[in-house]
Amino acid sequence: MSLNWKERPAPAFGPMGPLALSRVGLRATLIIVTILIGLALLLPLRLIERPLFGLRRPWTPYITRTVCRMSLIWMGLRYERKGAPAHQRAAVVANHSSWLDIFALNAGDCVHFMSKSEVASWPGIGLLARATGTLFIARERAQAKLHTQMLLDRLVAGQRVLFFPEGTSTDSLRVLPFKTTLFEAFFAPELREIMWVQPVSVTYYAPEGAEPRTYGWWGDMDFAPHLLSTLALARQGRIEVVYHPAIRVSEMADRKALAAAAEAAVRSGHGLSQA
Repeated sequence: MSLNWKERPAPAFGPMGPLALSRVGLRATLIIVTILIGLALLLPLRLIERPLFGLRRPWTPYITRTVCRMSLIWMGLRYERKGAPAHQRAAVVANHSSWLDIFALNAGDCVHFMSKSEVASWPGIGLLARATGTLFIARERAQAKLHTQMLLDRLVAGQRVLFFPEGTSTDSLRVLPFKTTLFEAFFAPELREIMWVQPVSVTYYAPEGAEPRTYGWWGDMDFAPHLLSTLALARQGRIEVVYHPAIRVSEMADRKALAAAAEAAVRSGHGLSQA
């Protein structure tokens, strides 16, 4: 019996030579400096933005977008975008493959992520997530209604909230079935007639000759080794981000129909998608 994708061993991260270590040092330094400059601009501006606009963030997401785009450049990852962010009031849903999704999806649009609550306490990453307006949710099913209300508040305020309906990350070679719970928020009376959902496909192409799952980060994989191995690559691959036409919520029968339509669109634009 062949192993399924979760059971297959993750790519091994071997020892690094002097050249690989120098690449890690240079790239990490450039990324850290870029992030620190971004925070130095974002945090004071947010002190002005918050009392004026509340949950709305009309200025600071552009700083996040620039920082993420520059970080991909420093990593050496080629970024390609097809289509464009919707001009309507829209939430965004995408497939989830890696921590790199944060950079890939922020680089192309001014969005606010939904993330599991544990991320808020992660060293460094938690601070960045809070500073950029991430919406943290717990995994307990009992809190589903609370999460839906939190999402609703953000959407009513005009935020472009982005979440991953698969509920987990993958090896980057597939799209998992979409969970439908959070789609219910779009059918609230305040939103149904004005809300759209834009599906986005993110595909990672490994460097020629490399393990196809190079950029995937899933299961129990540790973050630090995967980050270091990514920065150490002599030749990088590319990321393709496809923005599909937005789906009008009022034209969907219910959350299940909306989730199914969004999943179909994401699958259609994923260049490596497997069953």
